[in-house]
Amino acid sequence: YIGRLYSHEVTSPVAFAGLERRGIGVARPAQITATADHNIPTVDQHLPIAETESRRQVEALEANCAKFGIEHFGVGNPRQGIVHIIGPELGFTQPGMTIVCGDSHTSTHGALGAVAFGVGTSEVEMVFASQCIIQSKPRSMRITVDGTLRPGVEAKDVVLYIISQLTASGGTGYFIEFAGEAIRSLSMEGRMTVCNMSIECGARGGMIAPDRTTFDYLRGRERAPQGAAFDQAVARWETLYSDADAVFDNFTVRLRGQFPALNEEDIRYCCMVRMHLSQAEIAGVVCLEKDSVKKRLKRIRTEKLASAKGATLEDVLSKL
Repeated sequence: YIGRLYSHEVTSPVAFAGLERRGIGVARPAQITATADHNIPTVDQHLPIAETESRRQVEALEANCAKFGIEHFGVGNPRQGIVHIIGPELGFTQPGMTIVCGDSHTSTHGALGAVAFGVGTSEVEMVFASQCIIQSKPRSMRITVDGTLRPGVEAKDVVLYIISQLTASGGTGYFIEFAGEAIRSLSMEGRMTVCNMSIECGARGGMIAPDRTTFDYLRGRERAPQGAAFDQAVARWETLYSDADAVFDNFTVRLRGQFPALNEEDIRYCCMVRMHLSQAEIAGVVCLEKDSVKKRLKRIRTEKLASAKGATLEDVLSKL
């Protein structure tokens, strides 16, 4: 059973068309939230969308939501935004919910203690029609990140390091719980980053058990419970954590004291070269001690240079 479906203009038109073909409606429109976010311009949103197919998809979402009674945050609506951001910001996403969307980064919502994962268009149609979905039970993994983060080291650095250790397919078939001191120290936005990128190691989704950071973030949000109802909700949410004897396929990241041991000059250098490196290459760097960082980055850039010139790595190194 799905607590909330988030819908956008790219993966919904065919799903809505499937409903019309079968002559059925949307089972529970109140549990669906729609917004246009993939095919709209960043600026000049008051102007018509220039690209024809993008404009058609945005218009189709608006028309379909009106037809099936679904709340829609279209262009110009102050609540419109990136689908996986407006859900938490408005308070739709809450601990313990099951959430799907026709977008792979639906795992972002796991930061609030929700079970959230991306689905395909045919599965979006399935939820439209029944508010349910057929899924195979994933395996479970817990990644515990111990230690503290130094200034300038962000959530994305941590999750990239995790991916570098797991590999881009190491999480395939798993749902990951992120835990530990370093994870708990992250803001809600940082936690969203970690869960968002859980799919980059092949995982079905990622989640973090709700705590005071979660509750404080949700308090007062427009669509979250209010007043006494919020306190009652928190009492339920506080029970949503893994049992002490829960069994996982454990993968524990142990950070050595403060992570990583970089000074401000090193951090500025890392920021500069990030523009020239892929995420996988960055992941292999952020975990290093400061004396090794520049050497590793220099080697990566040198390898790129050698490849571009058709020379061997040894040829280029001999000229440095």
